[in-house]
Amino acid sequence: MNASTGERAAAYEVRVAAGEADLAACFAVRHEVFVGEQGVPADIEYDAYDAGAVHVLAVGADGPLGTGRLLHGAAAVSKNGGDEGVGALGRLAVSRAARGLGVGAALVRAIEAEAARLGLTAIDLHAQVSALGFYERLGYAAYGGEFLDAGIVHRAMRRAL
Repeated sequence: MNASTGERAAAYEVRVAAGEADLAACFAVRHEVFVGEQGVPADIEYDAYDAGAVHVLAVGADGPLGTGRLLHGAAAVSKNGGDEGVGALGRLAVSRAARGLGVGAALVRAIEAEAARLGLTAIDLHAQVSALGFYERLGYAAYGGEFLDAGIVHRAMRRAL
């Protein structure tokens, strides 16, 4: 906690996951948030898209803080429809202890940077309705109607890169 401002502060690194240990850390955060907190069945939380995805990991002194993934090319088309120039951001999760530290926004920006590096022109995502404001503040615009995914109400969103 910063005594002068009352804000929590933490040092963390955000990077593209490299190796089995990083991938296990990504999956641990996803399990904590989606399976543990939100009740998503584990058998649908992990899918065939994980193998070809770019996973991004936020790590602090005490371990993993958050994660997200980027699908691109044929995987993104298969998952969200559209064209191969549009990536699909998904599985964004921040551990309860790290919320409010800017980890989620840092993960989104890292995914966007990786998408730009891959030559993508936009990113689509399926946001839980409770997170629409978070993504709107990062420049995403909702489109289409609401739909259920894993029993949770979502809306599609997109941001041009």
